[in-house]
Amino acid sequence: MLPADTVVAVPGQARVLLVDDHALLRTGVANIINQEPDLHVVAEAGNGLEALEAYDRHQPDVTLLDLRVPVMEGVEVVRRIRERDPKARVIVLTTYDTDDEISRALKAGAKAYVLKDISADDLVACIRNVLAGKTYLAPAAAAKLAEGVMRVQLTPREMATLALLADGKANKEIANALNISERTVKTHMAHLFEKLAVTSRTEAIKVATRRGLVRLE
Repeated sequence: MLPADTVVAVPGQARVLLVDDHALLRTGVANIINQEPDLHVVAEAGNGLEALEAYDRHQPDVTLLDLRVPVMEGVEVVRRIRERDPKARVIVLTTYDTDDEISRALKAGAKAYVLKDISADDLVACIRNVLAGKTYLAPAAAAKLAEGVMRVQLTPREMATLALLADGKANKEIANALNISERTVKTHMAHLFEKLAVTSRTEAIKVATRRGLVRLE
């Protein structure tokens, strides 16, 4: 008897694995893919560990993967799948578009990076392109990646200050955490504002988050 999550693709159909912790989204994407005569979703997974187990069981032709999945983050899933099969084709399908996320996913071996606002037709075209050995980067993701190349370089102490700033810490709290004076904190702040081209703490956090320098949980 076949496992409950198994769907058998007919000969000639490319087998697709979907990995996302939102069942409704998986259903929507699966419906789009399964309408195509040459594509079929053979398995779904709701977290990183399930993704690896499903990959081992089904050996899909292409995997669509969200970056933020429980148990094991998406980039690590990409890396482990590629360790299992260097020829594995993985498409990142996510809402996260910071240059850091994009760069990490591509370095781990993802063949494409697309955002969840992609149209159904473009998603299908992306899958076919990846199956044909091509790579694909969503225009918005490409712009973010280009922005990251031009990213300003922050010192370790400036990065630490920025992280505490993003946590909502006041200057005195930052000084205590880093064991420095408030005057030094103000100096770091001035450098951060200059390098990020901002004029306020709120702007600094917004720009730093957009560029992937900090993450707001």
